[in-house]
Amino acid sequence: MMLTIGVILVIITIYFLVKRYDARLVLLVSGVLMACVAGTPMAALNAFAKDMTNAGLIQAVCSVMGFAMVMRFTECDKHLINLMASGLGKVRPLLIPGVVVATYAVNVALPSAAGTAAAAGAIFVPLMMSAGVHPAMAAAAVKCGTYGSMLNPGLAHNPVVAKIAGIGVMEVIAFQFKANIASLIVAAILITAIAYYKKEHKGYHAEGLEVDNSFKVNLLYALMPMFPILLLLLGATLVPSLKTDVPQAMIIGSALSLLVTRKNPVGLSNAFFDGMGKAYGEIIGIIIAAGVFVSGLTSMGLVKAFIDAMLNNPAIVKVCAAVGPFLLGFITGSGDAATMAFNQAVTPHAADFGMEIKQMGSMATLGGTLGRTMSPIAGATIIVAGIAGVNPMEVTKRNWLPVVGAMIIGMALLMY
Repeated sequence: MMLTIGVILVIITIYFLVKRYDARLVLLVSGVLMACVAGTPMAALNAFAKDMTNAGLIQAVCSVMGFAMVMRFTECDKHLINLMASGLGKVRPLLIPGVVVATYAVNVALPSAAGTAAAAGAIFVPLMMSAGVHPAMAAAAVKCGTYGSMLNPGLAHNPVVAKIAGIGVMEVIAFQFKANIASLIVAAILITAIAYYKKEHKGYHAEGLEVDNSFKVNLLYALMPMFPILLLLLGATLVPSLKTDVPQAMIIGSALSLLVTRKNPVGLSNAFFDGMGKAYGEIIGIIIAAGVFVSGLTSMGLVKAFIDAMLNNPAIVKVCAAVGPFLLGFITGSGDAATMAFNQAVTPHAADFGMEIKQMGSMATLGGTLGRTMSPIAGATIIVAGIAGVNPMEVTKRNWLPVVGAMIIGMALLMY
């Protein structure tokens, strides 16, 4: 009876997430309600209190979002995007795949998918349309690249997996690097093939959406968004003497951008701390809510039942890790809630299924992120569709095959 009630509550939770109710509220209420039904109401509140002070997550996520706000304040993000756009505009055959890769690179430095869609879309969509690319295809190309945050140490899921596995966040990123790049290449090739097949790669006449060719790119400004990531990668691989943690790298990057751009120090400081606060409220908040939800699942015995089912059928574990978060990411428009719940509830038991924690966690993260990338109701999809002046569903019609192809190749590499 308890399991039946739990399953019903989970279905109701998914329903409200699909209806785009606030994910934090839905997960919190669901988790508390399940804990109360199970007779352990304090379990949910204890989980809430515990996750409020998760040091590793707070340091990484908040510092990265603080740095992202600094890049917006200094307008270094605009210089990076315009630099990429100026290069792509000169090589027409590489325009569509180049935009996918360029957007991915921007999303590595600026981990918000919606923020990347707004910043990159404002430049790349008009660029492609002015070159004759169909508006929906232009929006789809940008959307295909909005999962580069997988390689950012501040993406909330990377520190979560690292903490569960007891390893460094850069080790998690290094493990998933090849799979991510391979999936990106597949997505770029497939979206280009679809554009040529539908004859949407040229012939469109844009009116009123021209690229601002008067924008003067400062190369040094353009390099600033990438600096902390490069510092972390160099320190973790080629130059051990430069090894540092995420918060330190973000602060160094912010300080360097202040020296380079000579912006108001007070304004830059305010931007950094505003970004940190926003990160705690919007990103850490989802992590906390997901923890409460998982505590409710645990109290009702659903986690144990799910794990027992997988232990008895180990062949479905890898499928669940990949497809589960992917489908929920597609349905809800956000891969965060599903991925967080899976990683907190199931990933710690990866060894029981003959998998490494970083392997299972990376599969769940990639699945949820790609599901959101394909979703017509994701914030980033709505943003690029709005810039292009098309229905969000038209974007999904064009990027579903590239995203599914990216998931297949990415999961294959992570599995084996």
